[in-house]
Amino acid sequence: MRLQDIGRDALRARMRDGGVTLRLSPFTVRIRSDLPHLADDVAAMYRDFELVDEDDFVDFHVAVLRSPHWLSRLQGRAEFWFDGQRSFTPLPAAQALAMLEWGINWCIAAHAHQFLLIHAAVLERGGRALLMPAPPGSGKSTLCAALAHRGWRLLSDELGLLDMATGQVHGMARPINLKNASIPLIRAFAPEAHFSASMPNTSKGTVALVRAPQDAIGHRLVPARPAWVVLPAWRADADAQLMPIERARAFMDLAEQSFNYDIHGQAGFQAVGKLVDACECYRFEYSRLDEAVAHFETLLEASP
Repeated sequence: MRLQDIGRDALRARMRDGGVTLRLSPFTVRIRSDLPHLADDVAAMYRDFELVDEDDFVDFHVAVLRSPHWLSRLQGRAEFWFDGQRSFTPLPAAQALAMLEWGINWCIAAHAHQFLLIHAAVLERGGRALLMPAPPGSGKSTLCAALAHRGWRLLSDELGLLDMATGQVHGMARPINLKNASIPLIRAFAPEAHFSASMPNTSKGTVALVRAPQDAIGHRLVPARPAWVVLPAWRADADAQLMPIERARAFMDLAEQSFNYDIHGQAGFQAVGKLVDACECYRFEYSRLDEAVAHFETLLEASP
C-alpha cells in the first residue's frame, strides 16, 4: 500500500492519532503531526512511497506538533519531536514541512552509523554514481535538481549513504531542498517538476521542496557504484568548466563533508580512500544549467 492510497481526511486522522510509517529505504520513519496542512504536504511529496505495517520495526519516530506553550501557540509555532523528546527550537507552523525534512536528516546523520554519511548530492547513470559533496551555497542542490530532471536518477540531495563493506552508495529519493533564487530557476528549467509551496523567512531564506522523479522513487532500493566525485561551485556569469583535481583534494572534501568520518576512525579513512581511488575527481564551476547538464553528458561519454 502506498501513501497515495489513503484519502486526505484519513491521512490527516492517522497522522494526528498514531502516525504513518513510511519506507524511506534503507530506513523506516513514523511521522505524526496534528497539523492538517503538513499531512497534505507529506502526501504530495511522498505519495509514491510504501507504507510499513504498524507492527514492523521503525528506525525513527518523529513528530511535528503545535507548540503547547501559550506564547508559541499564539504565534502559530510548531515543534519537532524525536523519540518523544522535543529536539529543536519551535518554528512557524507554516515551515512544518521544512522542519520535518531537516529533522529527518538530523535523525539519520546522528544515528545511522552503519553507513559512512556524506553531505552530498548523489545521482546515478548506467549503474555508476556521481557524488557532489559541497557546503551550503555551492549550488549543489540546484545542479542536483537539474540533473535529476535530465536523465540522471536521484539517490539523494543531502545524504550519501556509503556502505563501507561493499563500496556502494545508497539513496532514499527523498525530496530535493531548494532555496531562494534556485526555486524559480528550477521551475523554469524543469516545468514538469512537482514543488511544495514556498516557505519564506526560514533560517535558510525561502525554501521549497521538489518531489523526486517517479523513476528515482521506483528504483530507490538499487545502490550504485561510485564513479565520479565532483566538487560543484556556482559562479555568477561563469562559463561551465569541469577541471580534474588530485584525489587528495577530493579525499579532504569528502572527509570534511562526512557527518561521521571521525566516529569510524581507521575504517572511515580506508572507506574514503577506496572511494576516491575508484572515482574520477573534478571541480566544476557553472552559472547556466543547460551548459552544466551538457558538461555532465560529456563526462559520461568520456568515461569507460
